[in-house]
Amino acid sequence: MKTTTRVVVIGGGVVGASVLYHLTKLGWSDVMLVERSELTSGSTWHAAGGFHTLNGDTNMAALQGYTINLYKELEEITGMSCGLHHVGGITLADNQDRFDMLLAERAKHRYMGLETNILGPDEIKRFAPIINTDGIIGALYDPLDGHLDPSGTTHAYAKAARIGGADIVTHTKVIETTQRPDGTWDVVTDKGTIQTEHVVNAGGLWAREVGAMAGVYLPLHPMEHQYIVTDDIPEIYQSDSEHPHVMDPAGESYLRQEGRGLCIGFYEQPCRPWAVDGTPWSFGHELLPDDFDKIADSIDFAYKRFPVLETAGVKSVIHGPFTFAPDGNPLVGPIPGLRGYWSACGVMAGFSQGGGVGLMLAQWMVQGECERDTAAMDVARFGDWISPGYTLPKVIENYQTRFSVSYPNEELPAARPNRTTPMYDIFDSMGAVWGAQYGLEVVNYFAGKGEPRYETPSFRRSNAFDATAREVQAVRSGVGINETHNFGKYSITGPNARAWLDRIMAGRIPKPGRMSLTPMLAPSGRIIGDFTVSCLSDTAFRLTASYGAQAYHMRWFLQHIEERVTVENVSDTVTGFQIAGPRARDVLTACTRSDISDMRFMDVRSMTVGMTDCLVQRVSYTGDLGYEVFCDPMAQRQLWHSLWQAGQPHGMKPFGMRAMMSLRLDKFFGAWGREYSPDYTAAETGLDRFISWNKSTDFIGRAAAEAERASPPERTSVAFEIETDGCDVNAYEPVWIDGKVQGYCTSGGYSHYLNKSIALALVPRHLVRPDMNVEIEVLGNMCKSTLLKHPLFDADGAQMRG
Repeated sequence: MKTTTRVVVIGGGVVGASVLYHLTKLGWSDVMLVERSELTSGSTWHAAGGFHTLNGDTNMAALQGYTINLYKELEEITGMSCGLHHVGGITLADNQDRFDMLLAERAKHRYMGLETNILGPDEIKRFAPIINTDGIIGALYDPLDGHLDPSGTTHAYAKAARIGGADIVTHTKVIETTQRPDGTWDVVTDKGTIQTEHVVNAGGLWAREVGAMAGVYLPLHPMEHQYIVTDDIPEIYQSDSEHPHVMDPAGESYLRQEGRGLCIGFYEQPCRPWAVDGTPWSFGHELLPDDFDKIADSIDFAYKRFPVLETAGVKSVIHGPFTFAPDGNPLVGPIPGLRGYWSACGVMAGFSQGGGVGLMLAQWMVQGECERDTAAMDVARFGDWISPGYTLPKVIENYQTRFSVSYPNEELPAARPNRTTPMYDIFDSMGAVWGAQYGLEVVNYFAGKGEPRYETPSFRRSNAFDATAREVQAVRSGVGINETHNFGKYSITGPNARAWLDRIMAGRIPKPGRMSLTPMLAPSGRIIGDFTVSCLSDTAFRLTASYGAQAYHMRWFLQHIEERVTVENVSDTVTGFQIAGPRARDVLTACTRSDISDMRFMDVRSMTVGMTDCLVQRVSYTGDLGYEVFCDPMAQRQLWHSLWQAGQPHGMKPFGMRAMMSLRLDKFFGAWGREYSPDYTAAETGLDRFISWNKSTDFIGRAAAEAERASPPERTSVAFEIETDGCDVNAYEPVWIDGKVQGYCTSGGYSHYLNKSIALALVPRHLVRPDMNVEIEVLGNMCKSTLLKHPLFDADGAQMRG
């Protein structure tokens, strides 16, 4: 066994083997995989082996498509068979909500280049005669779906990696991982110690234990999962073609052909977590005892949907554990704050996602960034606040909702409320309907008297519509107030702080007492953050950005830190309120002895508001006259009472995130994770207007941004008004131009200010013209849409800046 190598991948399942192969594919041959038993030990060997592209996140769906298409490449490279069966797949819908979800997914697939189709009940019967279509509205058909041989596929990855120069060591248990003072790692095994620059935790069922060796908590938990293989079924083995996959969300089941019979698995409601206190190292190629009781209701439902099962004998039962993250997506990428330690865990759909996970992680390691936005699977999407006590109920909830409808406005209840601000009980008593962001309870809207305290999940306009309209009207006509806690906030201090920010940020770094807006770019020129920078002094700055991107942004800051600069995440130690609307100045004036009459747009000042020392910034995401007032959390309630009391003569009302998202559409303001993400460049989204081209600093991403400045990108961001009936754009709806899909929506919603449905979209730059008319596909309907040339509210910025 080698004692030095560039990368040690711990874990020989399909994910570890994929990571190893992709590292060699990208040119790193001095890499090594260490497996305590045989390859495929753990979850891989007993997996059902199905694969599909359907995923609510478009980037995850694209990576699943990549994974599926990779298998033929592996077979060509290695001469081995992956046991591929491209039989196609059908996802059933038995109610309008499920069908709406399939329509939305089909629309996304159009611009992704995935050839899926909507089927009616008669067409479903032609594809899959064994289905009882009573009560079925329709289905989504994907020709790429299928299944494979888990063992053969894993060994094909391994052989392809060996061809690329990788070493694979089996029957070697990792017992310790220790970081040296120089940042490299000692991976201690029962066969000796390996020094390495990078450690990849692909430990699967043992990922928690492997992570703990490095002091890392990974929010994962194994769940028991059971599927059944039947005896021979004449309707199956007498058919001229292999039966397609079938996903039946109503029955919480998936079904495929297995030899001359069927394989059917369940995501049952009475599910059970496994190995709550840790996965035994002795566990390996074992299965769990059969447990028909917990799937009894699921089997009864399956008999009705697939009547052939009722008379089919059971050949075998596979009951084994799989690991899940709280939201069901993988945990991939560099661990924040720990140099050279990488995660490739929680990939419960390993044969749908393993190839894409391996590609993204290898790109991250070799090239420094990935070719697409990995937010849905980035290990940094969970902060250091997460705990095993939170993870377990969320994993159970995710298992139970695996085949449930995924709504754009859905708020799942498990492990909530978890983190709250000092305002929680006050807002709750005012009728707050809560959402959660990064573990924090955030007000979505305030229900009126007699209105339910729960937003009905829907692909259409929900019961939050009227309440949101009231809150928007309050802001636009008078003054509204909401909390600033759900902003990510960072303190940058030190003698070299300004120079460092000039290198990290593409925009202008302001003078003391002023603010600026700036994108933060990757070397490729893609957006990895949109920030407000406030200069408190020549050596002290405050940054604000998306609350949910804290660990992601802190990881980037620390990877690029320099001497004489201190970066501190103060997201939870600084809080406050935003007041916005034409009467906002009157409210603030009544609360402070400071003269704010000369406070300009983008000014920053320290002042006492009520009894509280605050930092006040004149800026507002609503696009109106507004102020952000920041304080110590211990003083937040007192600050609230001061602002609220002063606001009553001016009609002050509280507002939540639903209203905020409507208000920002009036100004065509983009949102992080929608218009602004690593999928896009500054020039595509319009953020290039905030780049400081005149500054001499060679900021990160400058070369790429300059290239796009000289030769603008092919697509650009625009706004449309849409003619819809009871539903609005969410994201990724295709834009039809001249009879073809040539763009897609990044976000949208309803402007309660002007009673218009709005979409923000990326379209080909050369097709944009003042009289542009397009069609946007919303839930299967082609909706006429007209280009909006100017913002709907305060188009010249007079109110915002006045």
